[in-house]
Amino acid sequence: MMRNEKLARWIVVALILMAVAIPVGGLWLKRSNVNVIELHARTPENGGWSMNTIQARVGQPITLQMTSDDVVHGFAVGKSDMLTWVNIIPGETVETTLTFDHPGKYTFYCTRWCGTNHWRMHGEIIVTGDGDPLPADPVPLYLQYHLDIDAPHLAKVIPASPPSAERGARFESMLPAYVTEEQTYLLNSPADLWQRLRQEPALADLSDMDIWDVVRWVWDKQTSAKSQSLGIKMFMALAAAAHGAAGKGDGVMVRGLPEMSHETMGRKLVRPPDFTDPHVLLGASPAILEGKIIRGGMGTGMPSWGAILSREQIRSIIGYLYTIAWDSIK
Repeated sequence: MMRNEKLARWIVVALILMAVAIPVGGLWLKRSNVNVIELHARTPENGGWSMNTIQARVGQPITLQMTSDDVVHGFAVGKSDMLTWVNIIPGETVETTLTFDHPGKYTFYCTRWCGTNHWRMHGEIIVTGDGDPLPADPVPLYLQYHLDIDAPHLAKVIPASPPSAERGARFESMLPAYVTEEQTYLLNSPADLWQRLRQEPALADLSDMDIWDVVRWVWDKQTSAKSQSLGIKMFMALAAAAHGAAGKGDGVMVRGLPEMSHETMGRKLVRPPDFTDPHVLLGASPAILEGKIIRGGMGTGMPSWGAILSREQIRSIIGYLYTIAWDSIK
């Protein structure tokens, strides 16, 4: 009897040990197949990322153990769905695991303003292996249609009061077919479309404000609550340090710079334009704004975001920018 009891106890102990060992062993095996990389973040003046190039293989996860050697930084991978950006705190270590489905070059970058040269905080993840490569970006609209993104694009006419998409929707049945086409939105500024609609005989009985309500309705149809949320998040993380949280062109990194004008254009760094002035954004088409974001420059020191942001992300930002203009009309 005693032997049977001891045997039973040993069996129970063995089963308990197996129950603990199996998941722990599985975790160890899983962990052993992960490439662990230590990555330090430093301001560009102090050397930037400790690794500018990271190697990875398709389907094989890499774990980044990240810490900051000076100030708070952030980490994200460009043109990806990695929208939960990682904050990197001095003296702390944070991990993120990445797995890539396509071979190609991915850009990683800092998402927290960390100094005047923050925009240089870029690096590459080079992914090799089998599989379809990353799809190439479409040719930017400004190149397709030979648009001059450096020319002034101030609106010649703006609404006298805030337009309403809800009011504009009432006139949907009266509108020409081209009004709701995506190309109309992409290649026209709000002011351009207003002037075009103002010439339509079928809309002659509408007031100027009615036409602006229609334009606002057209612009609102091209975005969604999800896109707006993404646009706000990306603008605040990537652009607010220059453009200011409210879009006034008074961000911390441009204070003290002269305002943009014909005299300062092309001669030295200047402050970005004030988006709360409706003339600025209501005179620029989405294609023009897309080109400015992709290429950067224009004398403001704005970085090129073409290698970092997907077209969807860029258009989300653009959709948010127009809300700044609409909401600024008094």
